[in-house]
Order: sequence, then structure tokens, then C-alpha cells
Amino acid sequence: MTFVKDPFGSTRDGQRVDRFTLDNGFIRLQAITYGGVITSLSVPDRSGRRHDVVLGFATIEEYEDESPYFGAIIGRYANRLAHARFALDGKTHRLTANEGPHHTHGGARGFDKRIWDAEVIESPDRVAVMFSRVSPNGEEHYPGEVAVQVSYTLTRANEVIIDYYATTTAPTVINLTQHTYFDLSAGAASDICDHVLTLRAAHFTPVGDADLIPTGEIRPVDDTPFDFRSPRSIGSRIDAADPQLTYGLGYDHNWILEGATPASEVAAALHDPGSGRTLEVRTTEPGVQFYSGNRLNIAAGKGHRPYGRRSGVCLETQHFPDSPAHPHFPSTVLRPAQTFRSRTTWAFGSDA
Repeated sequence: MTFVKDPFGSTRDGQRVDRFTLDNGFIRLQAITYGGVITSLSVPDRSGRRHDVVLGFATIEEYEDESPYFGAIIGRYANRLAHARFALDGKTHRLTANEGPHHTHGGARGFDKRIWDAEVIESPDRVAVMFSRVSPNGEEHYPGEVAVQVSYTLTRANEVIIDYYATTTAPTVINLTQHTYFDLSAGAASDICDHVLTLRAAHFTPVGDADLIPTGEIRPVDDTPFDFRSPRSIGSRIDAADPQLTYGLGYDHNWILEGATPASEVAAALHDPGSGRTLEVRTTEPGVQFYSGNRLNIAAGKGHRPYGRRSGVCLETQHFPDSPAHPHFPSTVLRPAQTFRSRTTWAFGSDA
């Protein structure tokens, strides 16, 4: 287990950005203090060759100018809040509208665009970088001062464990996730449509239109292109004649994980047949946003590689989009006497 800290540059307003490299000989993870962004994640293929399997950029300037949330911590509220507002305890809170009339991924300057404090935590069987910041009362018009910690832990079992903690000084809502785009082929394929996906979900939350706001319905996946309970390639039905796929230009929906979602159960599994790389996702969250990268259009990412449509896939473990507007959805309310805790684990391997 090793770690290295080095400079990654400075933001346009002069704030220093540091990079942390964690390595256990199998996985090498790099993350920066800007947005807690995971800039690189290298894992071996079936032949033992280690390559980077996440999308991103080489410079801080690119992350500031054009990143579609590559590798970032998302908050205060991941995903969408309809009409940029939510009601809590009889009061309506109006937030920053940053996607048409709606609020998405924490607003114009969410957690993904903030500088975080960071420290490394070492033990004999793991090494971690813990990012922390205090989101002030009124940031993006959210109530309450919220103290947040997000840690990335690399274990000898070839896992990346993501732990989230948050407390607040006033009642608020919170929904945290990690927005890494995976390409397990490491650029060997033009898109992720041949990746094979499994989701432990019998229902999803359909959206009403191309704004991708949930209607509140909980819909079975039976006999639809949304059934990934058995392994299927992402591309096998992505362009089927289904209004939901038309709205999302492909998959960009919240799946409801079955059961109590204990962290020991595999919520999602991803396999790239070409490289043999595998990823298993476990989480304490009730949902996962599967996004097939339908809107990607980046001229040049790392290594000058263009990231076109469906170049990466996101599996964002989360509470549901627009939960405050739907009382039957799991609650995202956080009160001063409570601590928000969540854990997601990425376990990497190969089919060798």
C-alpha cells in the first residue's frame, strides 16, 4: 500500500489543487481536491495489463471548463429536483436552477466544483484519502450548514470503498453520490455498448419527459428494455422503441434496488468481454442511476482521446431523484440530531 501527494495545478481563481495517488499493486487510484474528482483508476485486464478505466482530463483547466461531472463527488443533492425547489416542514426552499427550470447535481457550483480539504489515512491493510468541507448555510440556497466527509479507501481485496458522512445545523435534504464514468475496455472499444450489465432491480422510476424528472410511478422492469436482472449487453436494447429511452436518449434512469440493499449484496455488475475486466458494485443506498453516456461529446480527454456518445457508463448509487416531491420515495431529509451515512464499494477483477 503506497500513496503519493503532488500538485495538480491551480484553479483560475488561484486555489491550489493537490492530487493523491493510492496504489495496492493491483489498483491505482488518483483523486484531486477539486470536487474530490477521481481522475484515474487503473486496473488489470485478464492478461494482467493495467490500464486506466475511467474518463477524465489531464489538467485542472479542463475540469473547470468542460467536465460533465467526470469522477466528481455530487451534492448537496445528486440528480434532479423539479422546478429547483423542495418543501420541508411547511416551507418551500427555492434553489439554483441550472438545467432549464430544474436543479441538478447540487446547482451551478455544487460539490463537484469546490475545493476540499484532504488527508491520507493509512493502516496495514488499506490506505484512504478523506475529503472534507463545510457547505455554508445558503450555498446554492440550501438551508443549514452541512459538514461533509467523503473517503476513498483502497483495500488489499482490490476494492475501492466510498464512505459518505454528513451533519447539518438545520433541517435540509441531502443525496450524495460519485459520478465516475467507467470504460472497462480502457479505450479499446469506441463505446460501452458491448459491456454486459446486471442490475439487482425489479423496478425503476420512469420519467415524464426529456427533462428526466420522475413521475412518482414505481414501474416493474418485466418485459421492458429496463430488465437487467440477468446479464445483458448495454447496447442490446438501448435503441428500442420505448418512450423512456427516447426521453433519455438511451438509459438515464433510477433503478430501485431489491431488498434492504445491505452492503454485502451485489447491486450492479459490469463486465467488458473484450478485456475481461469486471466491476461489482455494493451499496447501502436504495437506488442506482444507470447512465449510458448518451450526451457525451468531448473533443479530447486524457491522452487526447475523444469521448463521444456512450463512451462511458455511470452507476451512481443514490437516493431517488426528486424525492422530496414524492413522499413514498425513501426520505432524503437530514436533521440536526442525525448523521447521514452511506457506503458504496467497487470491487474489481477479471474473468481470467
